[in-house]
Amino acid sequence: MNVPFGGAVAIADTSAVVHANHHAVRDEIVAALQSGQLVTCSMVTFELLYAAPNASAFDAVERAQAVLRDIPVTSSVQRAAIGALRELAQLGAGNHRVTPADALIAAAAAEAGMSVLHYDHHFDRLASVLNFNSIWLASPGTLETHTSV
Repeated sequence: MNVPFGGAVAIADTSAVVHANHHAVRDEIVAALQSGQLVTCSMVTFELLYAAPNASAFDAVERAQAVLRDIPVTSSVQRAAIGALRELAQLGAGNHRVTPADALIAAAAAEAGMSVLHYDHHFDRLASVLNFNSIWLASPGTLETHTSV
């Protein structure tokens, strides 16, 4: 049996969630969900809820996120995210320019000893200064950019 994403337990970033129904990755996402490999954190939930176009979609997102184990965004996660941005800034101008949500998601994964499943270059940069595995949902540029939540 093929184990999705190398068997890693991962926070499914917003960028992975919005591409989850793409035909190229759908079966792997379903298998990872069924095996309990995918988890979430409040930052992902906030981003998905923000993107919901109406109350019905908001409720659907909230229900879907509620079935996933939630990795806490603690004070130590917040400090780690700030520290990661500091380290990236020291690498050169603009290196720290990742979204605050991505920094918090990466720091939460690092603190929990988990990976991040994503479709976003920011996580590779964050993985260079935080201790988590950056796992691409699919090779960069291979999934359509227009998707719905």
